[in-house]
Amino acid sequence: MRVLFIILSVLGTQAMAAVPTFTRGTMTSRTESFTSVTETYNIVEYSTGNSYTMTGNNITVNGAPGLGATYTQTTPGMATQFSESHLGPGISRVTNFTRTTTIQSTTDSLSVFTQ
Repeated sequence: MRVLFIILSVLGTQAMAAVPTFTRGTMTSRTESFTSVTETYNIVEYSTGNSYTMTGNNITVNGAPGLGATYTQTTPGMATQFSESHLGPGISRVTNFTRTTTIQSTTDSLSVFTQ
């Protein structure tokens, strides 16, 4: 008889719902991120033709301006400026630079809950 009573006692128990004991609460969180991006630029510009430039004052051109032309002072002894440049096919300009961008981001969150 004792064995039967113990078995019936074990079979007769029921599960009970768990009820939280709190009534309200809060939760905070913070997320921080740091990002660093480094960019390196190597820019090469090319010219496919010829470019000729001549500038100045108190200068006379004997013939057509260009490579091999003869230039003389208009008034000898006066102030004179003269500049001549020729750019043939090939690399006309090279630009190199590096830039670094740093980004810092912070997110704060607050959650409030009640029962």
